[in-house]
Amino acid sequence: MYKYWGIVLAFIVFVSCKETKKVEPIEIAEIPLQEPIKKIYGFDLEQFHVVHDTVRSGDSFGKLMLQNHVDYPKIVTISEEYKDSFDVRRIKVGRPYTILKSKDSLEKAEVFIYENDKINYTVVDMRDSAVAYKSRKKVKYVQREVAGVIKSSLSQTLDSLGVDYMVTIDLSEIYAWTIDFFRLEKGDKFKILFKEKYINDSIYAGVEPIEASLFEHKGKPVYAFPYVTDSLKQIQDYFDDEGNNLRSTFLRAPIKFGYRLSSRYNLKRRIAYYGYKVRPHKGTDYAAPIGTPIIATADGTVTESTRRGGNGKYVKIRHNGTYSTQYLHMKKQAVKRGEFVRQGDVIGWIGMTGNTGGPHVCYRFWRNGAQVDPLKEKLPAAEPIADSLKTGFLDHIAPIKQQLDCIEFDTPEKVEETLVTLNEQNGTDQYESYDN
Repeated sequence: MYKYWGIVLAFIVFVSCKETKKVEPIEIAEIPLQEPIKKIYGFDLEQFHVVHDTVRSGDSFGKLMLQNHVDYPKIVTISEEYKDSFDVRRIKVGRPYTILKSKDSLEKAEVFIYENDKINYTVVDMRDSAVAYKSRKKVKYVQREVAGVIKSSLSQTLDSLGVDYMVTIDLSEIYAWTIDFFRLEKGDKFKILFKEKYINDSIYAGVEPIEASLFEHKGKPVYAFPYVTDSLKQIQDYFDDEGNNLRSTFLRAPIKFGYRLSSRYNLKRRIAYYGYKVRPHKGTDYAAPIGTPIIATADGTVTESTRRGGNGKYVKIRHNGTYSTQYLHMKKQAVKRGEFVRQGDVIGWIGMTGNTGGPHVCYRFWRNGAQVDPLKEKLPAAEPIADSLKTGFLDHIAPIKQQLDCIEFDTPEKVEETLVTLNEQNGTDQYESYDN
């Protein structure tokens, strides 16, 4: 009986609480929306009068600061004490800069920001004691997968895929020892992994070095994976999928990719100027604009840097007891006899000295004292990856190689779809990463 009375009492208490409880109206406070503080390079723009401009011919740091009422001692302090952070002699015409001025009648420059490039900038803060420091914008890295089939040239094919020209240069340098990019064939294929850089999620700022690639030339596929073989010296080379070094002791050509092979080694060449008589051509000519850098195709010592007869200005390099090379018709030499040069060093510039009908470099190649055709030589390769590093290398490239293998070659429709996606989303996908 007591049990039932307990249930009834509990019900009465519950109902009474429901009846006596008053529901108060909720007042929603109106909080005014605040505009976000606009900042640039870490500074609150509301505190300054902001001027954006570019360096013009005749401008100097001192001139710009004096025009904006900066005290001369501060200009001297920056010029003399902060050369490592900001060398005032090296500001370039066309580079953007920003001046943050005081919000008073004097409008004195308090901060000067110089853009070294799209990402890096230098801040000169003159509000108290003058200081200068370097910084960089926040960068988003977006990985791209690109594949294509050569129809005319490598650069045109990559350009049709919306790829930065620096990727073309990078790819040609990776394969400079193994593939002759002056003699590509229609139907050659490639796949590339690389990262594009964006500032503020939308402003394109260039590309990073190629992360991996596959180039199929004349039906032969050649992989390329970067790998650091000396962590202390940070020495990095590109290796194929078996650990063979893609670098050879000699480059294929004495100029970087992008110019024309105008005349090959030919012992039976006939020239109209000489009445179509046989005039052997023991060099390989690469046509390029005057002033184009000429590079050493291998390490060696300069044995000649002079001018002589039809050769014009030239440089000759002895690489070892077997090989020597010579570079003719230079506008000017960059090295002297006795100097040691490394592969890829600039040794002179394209010109028209000596007997020549147009600007080019005549590249001559000696083996055991006899001139031979460098394009037919089986050039010695660099050392493969060390046995002690090979297991780690193969483990490292396994997932990257699988990613490369899964990339499909682009059709025109797929290219258009990719470009639209990149334009609309600015490359935002699962491969993006950030750097401050």
